Amino acid sequence: SASSGFSPGAILIDHTTTSAEGAIERTNYWKEKGFTYLHAPVFMGPPNALESTGNMLVSGDQELIAQVTPELEKMTGKLINLGPETGKAAGIKLIGNLFLISLTAGLSDVLALAKGLGIDSADVASLFSNWNPGAGVPARFDKIRAGDFSKPSWELDMARKDAGLMIEAAKVNGVNLTVLPAVAAQMDKYINEGHGSDDWSIIAKDNL
Repeated sequence: SASSGFSPGAILIDHTTTSAEGAIERTNYWKEKGFTYLHAPVFMGPPNALESTGNMLVSGDQELIAQVTPELEKMTGKLINLGPETGKAAGIKLIGNLFLISLTAGLSDVLALAKGLGIDSADVASLFSNWNPGAGVPARFDKIRAGDFSKPSWELDMARKDAGLMIEAAKVNGVNLTVLPAVAAQMDKYINEGHGSDDWSIIAKDNL
């Protein structure tokens, strides 16, 4: 095995994406073998690796992290230490990737509706160059986390009405939406529970 070539006391840094349980298991496995393992997943593509940009996550043994920080910082734009909990970096990496997947799936629906309506994707790109909804993500996330949906900026009933218009337009024009129908079903659930006049972000309430 590869470990036969390791020097005694070698430190193994793993940048792959894995489960939190997997990171914990690997930490314990290599410790039993006499080696030190640290999971350090990244939000870095090949260009980031070449330029030492992007973000790297670590968590676990803080003495070990302090020891390797000078070397890891040379490899990335920002090293984010998430504290002493082994496996937390792996969990945060999965959450970040979930956001990226969800965003891309949402953009796929955007392109589908634009295609159905005969709107060129360049016009959609122009919209986003003038109006950046991504800039509001931190504030929206904080509002959801606060759990107060009683002061709506967009009532759930109104959001569901608009979602219905989007779904109908897609159907009439022969394009398929992947994400929005599932979101609409969640909206219906909360409307049926009496939350139609609350802020539409209440669809996240059960996950708080």
